[in-house]
Amino acid sequence: MDRNIRTVEDVLRLLDDLFAPEADRWTPAHGGAWWDSFYADRSRPIPFFVAKPDESLVSCLDRGLVAPAGRALDLGCGPGRNALYLASRGFRVDAVDLSPAAIAWAEERARESGTDADVRFRCGDAFALTAAELTGPYDLICDSGCFHHLPPHRRISYLDLLARVLAPGGHLALTCFASGAMGSELPDADFYRDSRLHGGLAYTPESLRRIFSDLTEVELRRMHDEPPESPLFGEPFLWTALFRRAPETAPSKSAAAAPGPVARPSPLPAAE
Repeated sequence: MDRNIRTVEDVLRLLDDLFAPEADRWTPAHGGAWWDSFYADRSRPIPFFVAKPDESLVSCLDRGLVAPAGRALDLGCGPGRNALYLASRGFRVDAVDLSPAAIAWAEERARESGTDADVRFRCGDAFALTAAELTGPYDLICDSGCFHHLPPHRRISYLDLLARVLAPGGHLALTCFASGAMGSELPDADFYRDSRLHGGLAYTPESLRRIFSDLTEVELRRMHDEPPESPLFGEPFLWTALFRRAPETAPSKSAAAAPGPVARPSPLPAAE
C-alpha cells in the first residue's frame, strides 16, 4: 500500500511520473539524456544553435529597460548564446542546463570568446540547485525556451524559484512558444491524459500575464524575425516578455511603531 504523499513536492513528483519517460524534457532522470541526443549533431540547422543572443534581450539592454551589469541567471542555457552575451555586457552569469552536451558546447564557446571567467556553467536541475550553487539574488533571470518545456504542475516550482532568487526590482526576460504559431494548445489537463507534452506548450499573452501576475509587465510582444545575416536571434513563433519584481520598500515609521503581532509570510512550496 503506497501512502507516501505528504508534501507539495511529493505531489509534484507524482505528477512528473504520470508522463512517459520518453516525453520527459525537464527532469535529470530522462530529460538530460534526451537533450544530449538533441545536441549531439551541432551541424543541424536548429535555429537556436546559432551563436547569437535573443534580439529582445539585446533590445532591453540597449533601451535601458534592464540595467547592465549585476548578477544574471540563464535558465536552460543550451550552448550558452545568451549567457555569453550577458557576460559581454558586464553581468556575472550563472547558466544552468540539464544537458552535459549543451554545457560542454557552451564552455567551449566561452573559452573561444574569452568570457569563461564571467560565466559559471552548471549542469543540473535549476529547481534542485541550492543557494550555494545559485548565488543570487539575481538582477536578471533569462529564460529562452525552458519554460514552455515544463509540464503545468512545474510552474509551481518555477514561480518558487523566482520568489527565492530574483532580486527585488529584478527582471525576468522570458521567451516561449506563441499560441497560434508554435507549441501545443491543449488544455493543461489533457497533457496528463496523454502522458506527453506534444513538443512543448503554447501560451497566450493572457495566460502569461496570469501566471506571472505577481510581477509587473514591462513588455510583451512577438519576437522579431531576424534574417540569417543578422547578428541577433529572432523567430516570430515566439513570445518575448519582460517582467519586473517589485522593489522592496522600507516600512513607514508609523507602521514600524505600531503594536501587534508580526505578520509572517505563507510558506512557499518546496522546490525540487
